Amino acid sequence: MPNKELLLIPGPTPVTDEIYDALSSETYAHTDPRVVACTLDSLAMTRQMFNTDGEVFLIAGSGTLAMEMAIVNTVAPGERILVLSQGFFGDRFIKLAESFGILVDVVASEWGKRVCPATVRLKLESAKYKAVTITHVDTSTGVLADLDTLVPLCKTFGALVILDGVCATAAAPEDMGHDYGQGARLDVVLTGSQKAIGVPPGLAIIAFGPEALAARAALGKVGAYYADIYNWLPIMKDPGKYFATPAVNMLYAYRKALQIIHAEGLGARYARHSRVAKAVREALRLLGLVPLADEKVAAPTLSCLLYPAGVDDLTFRKSLAAKGVVVAGSLASLAGKAFRLGHMGNVEVAELRRAIALIGETLGEQVVGLNVTAALAVFDAQSRQ
Repeated sequence: MPNKELLLIPGPTPVTDEIYDALSSETYAHTDPRVVACTLDSLAMTRQMFNTDGEVFLIAGSGTLAMEMAIVNTVAPGERILVLSQGFFGDRFIKLAESFGILVDVVASEWGKRVCPATVRLKLESAKYKAVTITHVDTSTGVLADLDTLVPLCKTFGALVILDGVCATAAAPEDMGHDYGQGARLDVVLTGSQKAIGVPPGLAIIAFGPEALAARAALGKVGAYYADIYNWLPIMKDPGKYFATPAVNMLYAYRKALQIIHAEGLGARYARHSRVAKAVREALRLLGLVPLADEKVAAPTLSCLLYPAGVDDLTFRKSLAAKGVVVAGSLASLAGKAFRLGHMGNVEVAELRRAIALIGETLGEQVVGLNVTAALAVFDAQSRQ
């Protein structure tokens, strides 16, 4: 099933033929031994991807469901969490937590920048927080969180660390076994299937480490049913059991995606994303497109790019889409002033090169004097280093 368009939004991302083939396999009964084996394989490879000896859950649903599962299974009504927000999707934790009666404080950064660690410390000193949420890459701004600083800081104050990896998993390290200093580790990592993993939307993926599991045990009952990990834990131990019908074909696709990820190697995959992201941004700078995030804090998965003067956003994106490349508009105060370009998952260098050429051609319909040849030369030189 060849892709008819080059989908370079911040997710969903282009799906390879191998993954499409797996997705389109015959649907077996959800308790069929072949589905059970697929689920167990997928769980094992997910544990390997997160390097965790905790519990991993693969649930039919979106990344938002995974966010809800992370909160409702670790924090009780009346307890307090701290949301570290670097854009629109960090803010989503606010309403989510409040809907369960959880108290919320926020440290927000200016869009395009990271949260200030000194401000985070002051906030952590001011109250007792059960958990801190960190968005690894905020899809609205293209900012990559500084886990090396934030994780040990939060753990110093006894808070659980919940990492939203939706726009980072399989493109940036999310190692739950990594010691960030004095035993500080990630407690929960959540993600979805449709971004750097490279599968269509439909799976919520979440891992709980030992401290998060202890927090769930201490809660007793929780205010959820489908999102209660205690209802899913027996199924993850034995997928032949039944709680709710799994997304059978999505599990086929997810297993194939994980096989592709591990065949490439996590280290090599992270390095590829970082290298190609920098090459894309450097090339587009030569076309007058300025990344919102400074390169030191920019994500390996997507870029938010500010237009040069005189460019009409809707005209640009419609014209580009007509040429077969789809990018996303920007959100909130940046709407109309920038667009967002995804460069993650299994998208190939040659495809990104074609996109840069077409972006340059399309910008040239509104801006004169662009040197697309020079931009492509920079991309060629840097993407293959």
